[in-house]
Amino acid sequence: MKATVSWRDGVAFEGTAASGHTVLMDGPPEFGGRNLGVRPMEMLLLGLGGCSAFDVVHILQKGRHDVTDCVVDLEAERAETPPKVFTRIHMHYRVTGRGLSDAAVARAVRLSAEKYCSASIMLARSAEITHDHEVLAATA
Repeated sequence: MKATVSWRDGVAFEGTAASGHTVLMDGPPEFGGRNLGVRPMEMLLLGLGGCSAFDVVHILQKGRHDVTDCVVDLEAERAETPPKVFTRIHMHYRVTGRGLSDAAVARAVRLSAEKYCSASIMLARSAEITHDHEVLAATA
């Protein structure tokens, strides 16, 4: 996997992934940023959520469960002093579908956290990562 990060101006940087997709990152105003994009550590947190949500949906679909939505709310704490690594991350999954069982969703979340989500497994080396979930019935 490859990526390129290019300085734009001030403290704004553009990241380009090997897939060709780009994302703008910018620092906070107190460090010269203009709030033009996500902060790099926010992107790391978003990557964790995206990686795990992908796994959960994929695992459920492979099990022929009728999933219609998956939202992951993440809340993280960081160390007080540099390097300000994540020290605690909580992930709350809201999975919607037709006939979804709590056990199936719990299994998918557990498999993502323990076996499939590279981001989660990597970040768990420095942060305590916890999970919970809720299963919502699809309407219509």
